[in-house]
Amino acid sequence: MKPKEIMLNTPLKKNWEADQYGDDHVSSSHNTPLREDAFDLSDDEKIEKIEHHFEEIMNILGLDLTDDSLRGTPSRVAKMYVQEVFSGLNPANSPKITLFENKYKYDEMLVEKDITFYSHCEHHFVPIYGKVHVAYISSGQVIGLSKINRIVQYFAKRPQVQERLTVQIGNELQKSLQTEDVAVVIDATHLCVASRGVGDTNSKTGTAYFTGKFKDTQIKNEFLNYINTQ
Repeated sequence: MKPKEIMLNTPLKKNWEADQYGDDHVSSSHNTPLREDAFDLSDDEKIEKIEHHFEEIMNILGLDLTDDSLRGTPSRVAKMYVQEVFSGLNPANSPKITLFENKYKYDEMLVEKDITFYSHCEHHFVPIYGKVHVAYISSGQVIGLSKINRIVQYFAKRPQVQERLTVQIGNELQKSLQTEDVAVVIDATHLCVASRGVGDTNSKTGTAYFTGKFKDTQIKNEFLNYINTQ
């Protein structure tokens, strides 16, 4: 057996792979990577287990959990993970979408811009935050404006990479609105870049998703000009 194969079959394999990737922006598919048993545990069971393990992390770091300020931290973190910042992992929390007939016969693009979102980088579990800009052209059906925001928040509230988040929002809007004509642009700050690693606090990351009529240069530019207008 070659030396490299021996190394990869030891418990050091995961560390070796992490070292190989380093801070590179690794991605997989447009689906969030979930195991088949992801929802076998109830939310309460997940909170209990996360609380236990986060307490262990704090102990390893040498923090004094008898201190009044730290005593409740494992519980707070566990509840935050399950009930708030990663609640979008659970399909039970997906927004309920009701379609309405486009009685106004409005056939131009509808734009919802500057939707604030907060997510977490799946590589380091630190925040990603920024703005999402969305547009669609009705094929005969419309949804309430707040539902667009809820779709954004649902997919943002999970460990993410920005490219996947952009595609997931776009796919969901196409499916929910029953239209091929959708545009999504995200402008975000990644704290895995700003607060650690290279420590660049000024850079932003932009991603885009265009389908149907929004692939037409004129319509795409109309959308981009609108979202860039103060």
